[in-house]
Amino acid sequence: MEIVSADVAIVGAGGAGLRAAIAIAQEDPSLKVALISKVYPMRSHTVAAEGGAAGVIRAEDSLENHFNDTVAGGDWLTDQDAVELFIEDAPRQLIQLEHWGCPWSRTPEGQPNTRPFGGMKIERTWFAADKSGFHILHTLFQTSIQFESIQRFDEFYATDLILDDGQCRGVVAIEMRTGQITLFKAKSVVIAAGGAGKIFPFTTNGAIKTGDGMAMAYRAGVPLKDMEFVQYHPTGLPGTGILLTEGCRGEGGILVNKDGYRYLQDYGLGPPDPWPRKKAMELGPRDRLSQAFWHEQQKGNTIPTAYGDTVLLDMRHLGEKKINERLPFVRDLASSYMGKDPVHEPVPVRPVVHYMMGGIHTNIDAATPVSGLFAAGECACVSINGANRLGSNSLTELLVFGRRAGLGAAEVARRSAAGNDAAVEAKGREAEARIVALTQREDKGESLATVRDAMSSTLEEGAGIYRTEASMKATCDVLAQLRQREPDICVKDKSKVFNTDLMGLLELQAMLQVAQTVAVSALARQESRGSHQRLDFEKRDDERYLKHTLAAYRGAEEPELSYLDVVITKSQPAERLYGGAADAAAAKKKGDDPGAGKAA
Repeated sequence: MEIVSADVAIVGAGGAGLRAAIAIAQEDPSLKVALISKVYPMRSHTVAAEGGAAGVIRAEDSLENHFNDTVAGGDWLTDQDAVELFIEDAPRQLIQLEHWGCPWSRTPEGQPNTRPFGGMKIERTWFAADKSGFHILHTLFQTSIQFESIQRFDEFYATDLILDDGQCRGVVAIEMRTGQITLFKAKSVVIAAGGAGKIFPFTTNGAIKTGDGMAMAYRAGVPLKDMEFVQYHPTGLPGTGILLTEGCRGEGGILVNKDGYRYLQDYGLGPPDPWPRKKAMELGPRDRLSQAFWHEQQKGNTIPTAYGDTVLLDMRHLGEKKINERLPFVRDLASSYMGKDPVHEPVPVRPVVHYMMGGIHTNIDAATPVSGLFAAGECACVSINGANRLGSNSLTELLVFGRRAGLGAAEVARRSAAGNDAAVEAKGREAEARIVALTQREDKGESLATVRDAMSSTLEEGAGIYRTEASMKATCDVLAQLRQREPDICVKDKSKVFNTDLMGLLELQAMLQVAQTVAVSALARQESRGSHQRLDFEKRDDERYLKHTLAAYRGAEEPELSYLDVVITKSQPAERLYGGAADAAAAKKKGDDPGAGKAA
């Protein structure tokens, strides 16, 4: 086992990890940062984000508007103190990115441009054409390389956190190129390892998003919070899981069923031209749009394909000039993968698992309950996303809470005394022995691929867009059985160089642990809220479930659940209204006549 000493170890070099590293380097250049990444940083999943990042900049917008959209979008499961901090810091972080060189798309006057996004009543999503994530990640990466205190360890797979006397003291990782197991000793650790969408079979997430960081924290004693809330994005390309950004609808694209009908007007999202001028329709929140697809599917109004039922995303009316200017990557994706040029024909789409609102339990400073351990990004739950994340909040979240995680980790590293090296190294060797033992398992004929496919299939069946007690119980049972079968999987490849067999098994262990928290948490929440919709409990229940779910690790057993009150500062739970319904409600509150018949 090799040993690397650092002041702060960061697991993950995507948007949140890079932002944390930069914050530490700027705060105290004397602190040595070990930046550990499963992939080369520019292959981190942040690069795949297309649409943009939310932050108040327009004169007609306000922080209050962003706050209200985020809280209502999250169906009042958001912690409002965290939301307030987030929306206030968001513009500063986006401007900072511009100063570092992020090429935001511009208005004719030269200001950063914005586009509408789902669930937001005012345009506030900054964008760089439809490659926003790429440009944000590139900007952060090129900024990070100027700091000598940041040392990168690319293609190191982190497996275990090391705790000593209740303090996080490091990380164990495998160098993929050599198979060398390395202990990174540190005074504090930041996990920024991304989400776990690959536990589902059809997802926009890349192959690297297997919940490794979540599972590490979970096994180390940090609860996973609100894991039942899994977001489906309404416009994925069938067969591939590739996302067509919400920017398609922000620019004016519409969704129609097999009859060419804009069906969203039937699901509380407003008619095509509601009073007085604002519309939701395709710009409703992602959970509502995905649920509307499910209902259209039940009615037989979707279009069957070899890769499942679809509806059509029609952008033809935008014209070639606008599509080439605002959505060039979307045109390329649709043409390359579906053979459909959106300039000339509608593109088939269907809901696809996109994002996990839940994650590692942190406070408003990105700190976990374990001293010296911080988390940020999709792997974390602070919680600003509640039961349903608004599109374009996540890229800004990486910046706001990645920075806070870095500053917190730097402060801990500065004031922490040296740890017990002997104890830390002994625990590192224990982690090493666990990994080595995996390579020495007896071949009992169990297949990694079979177990992984069974896991993703049962989650899709039992914890998909709509859920029931029976379906979720069945999923919980299957996952428990799969965890019992996992020890019978052997590593047939005995080499050390890029041993994908071993990596696949380690990823599967993490995914099974995370998947169990999703299913068990969902079964216990007997209500419908945001992305968690139950056919047997159709209403939101604020009296019993206006609280966060905390799932604690119990080894081979199912997680132990407890609950934490949601932080409410100024917005009391109310009905989520969009489009014409929201306008009418607002007008009624003001005592105006909404012209009720005009939107019929």
